[in-house]
Amino acid sequence: MLDETLLADLVADLPSAVRLHRLVRTLREGFRCGAVCLLRLEEKALVPVAVDGLVREALGRRFAVAFHPRLATILASRRTTLFPPDASLPDPYDGLVEQQPGQPLHVHDCMGISLHVEGQPWGALTLDALEAGTFDADDRTALERYALLVEAAVRVSRLERDLRALRMARQESGLPLSAPEARDILGHSAVLMRLLRELDVVAGADLPVLLSGETGVGKELFARRLHRRSARRDAAMVQVNCAALPESLAESELFGHVRGAFSGATAERAGRFETADGGTLFLDEVGELSLPVQAKLLRALQEGEVQRLGEDIPRQVNVRIIAATNRHLAEAVRDGSFRADLYHRLSAYPVAIPPLRERGSDVLVLAGHYLEINRVRLGVRSLRLSPDAEEALLAYAWPGNVRELEHVISRAAIKALSRGARRDEIITLEPVWLDLPVPEGGRDSVSEAPENTDEVIASSLRECVERTQRRAIREALEACDGRWAAAARRLELDPSNLHKLARRLGLK
Repeated sequence: MLDETLLADLVADLPSAVRLHRLVRTLREGFRCGAVCLLRLEEKALVPVAVDGLVREALGRRFAVAFHPRLATILASRRTTLFPPDASLPDPYDGLVEQQPGQPLHVHDCMGISLHVEGQPWGALTLDALEAGTFDADDRTALERYALLVEAAVRVSRLERDLRALRMARQESGLPLSAPEARDILGHSAVLMRLLRELDVVAGADLPVLLSGETGVGKELFARRLHRRSARRDAAMVQVNCAALPESLAESELFGHVRGAFSGATAERAGRFETADGGTLFLDEVGELSLPVQAKLLRALQEGEVQRLGEDIPRQVNVRIIAATNRHLAEAVRDGSFRADLYHRLSAYPVAIPPLRERGSDVLVLAGHYLEINRVRLGVRSLRLSPDAEEALLAYAWPGNVRELEHVISRAAIKALSRGARRDEIITLEPVWLDLPVPEGGRDSVSEAPENTDEVIASSLRECVERTQRRAIREALEACDGRWAAAARRLELDPSNLHKLARRLGLK
């Protein structure tokens, strides 16, 4: 029956992510185990691609092989590796199995096998059971047989991806295909997937792109993805932080200078435009440039040439511009602090990066990524979130976005250790360590004795209702690809009332 189910999914017309998730779920049911994880090898780390039975933030982890001897052992062999229940090697999934949140798995079975595609190492498949003796010699043999089907599923997914890329390349400009880069933009929400597809199309058009979004959404990562997917990928991407450029030096930094052009110019120097010739120039926080520098930047974009300070002859440059800002440049144009002609030149293709609060459960995937980073950094056995901490992360509005989330997880891990948690234990982070603002109507400290019990009960009920409302709205938006009108119909709400509710809950 297991073979038939795996083969049926292999030939079915399914999205790659769905096919791989169904694969691990089928294996978990067939082997009657606690968790199954399919991991792809990216440089020197194993990255979960599909999981079943692990907590949600597991998809954001990157397991550096050097720090996980069990995974290294699995990768080193083409046969199934079965670890005895009393194996001394630490398990990378301690505390991450759903059935035992936050509890050490003292005795359990673990086995895994390396995966190879087209003769090259691709990754690994791991199975964990909560009871000793779950896996036996027959299971080891069976896993080697099923690994062939898993490798076939991976090959099918790769072929589907290459066919989509080939169609896109033909539609655009015959852009040559390249190997996929390691995932650097984490998440699986509908709004993020739609944005990435849009970026992949515009990457080959060589148009100037203006990335807008709140502070901390990761605009630089999206700029780098645009560059890697463009025809200029083999040339440099040069980054300029416009907010950090003193006005007196901005022109020299962008366009260069000759010796003696100004006091302190003791040698000739090329500017960032020349350095990026043939590649991409990323102008971060472009809205902070002064009006005089904006005028000279406009000329460089219009004419495709720059002139070093103190030099009479202009130099031709071939540069693709990607600009980013957290300001509303259209408003800056209206109030006269940003040139309208430069704004229109930069925003040939504007792209709005969604804030973290609009990306649903992506916050847990990103949290898993930062948990693994801090686990390695602090040298602890395992670091995870409690269910209440997960809910707190999902309910928070994240004004500082991904950067704020990174700092919240790092601080919480340090607080846990400073307050008595041991490095050799599974450390489960609770909401109090996240130090997120108390929701409106909440109390400053859970340890305070309430003066009015009825008032506290009502407050807690209101928080529960709001948390449920946020989850329902996020799930409806996910199911409707971010379309608010469709989400309103799904929730049986008037669209205007849904928008008002979302604003009150911090979702807009």
